[in-house]
Amino acid sequence: MRLRLIWVGKTRNEQLRALVDEYLQRLGRFVRYEVTELRESEAGNERAVLEEEGARIIGALRADALTALLDVEGRRQWSSPELAAQIEDWQARGVREVAFVIGGHLGVAQAVKERANVRWSLSQLTLTHEMSRVVLAEQLYRAFTIIRGLPYQK
Repeated sequence: MRLRLIWVGKTRNEQLRALVDEYLQRLGRFVRYEVTELRESEAGNERAVLEEEGARIIGALRADALTALLDVEGRRQWSSPELAAQIEDWQARGVREVAFVIGGHLGVAQAVKERANVRWSLSQLTLTHEMSRVVLAEQLYRAFTIIRGLPYQK
């Protein structure tokens, strides 16, 4: 299985970018992954921004990818062991690619929500889209340590 992490915009905060990079480097020991950073829209109004960024997200998704949208309105919340079990289930079902999607600061267009196979809320707390990247990378790394039965490296 391969993971794709798709998000809108660059991680501008240096400390957060360093954390994302650290966890992705660790994750790479367990699974192939690819990060796709999509350009932010410069449209003048919120609706146009959402539509433009949404089209970019959908365009970046492979047709056969299982899409997990990180969404504040998502109905799914996993504990770390539950996420590990979900990843194992996807592997057992022969899912070739899971695309984890994080929208921009305005969220995502309705079309992206409709394309998603899973809408995952990281927390009931509101997180910035950049902080969500850190949490996603760390939780994916943690899930693979659980799957492999390894102690978590802090």
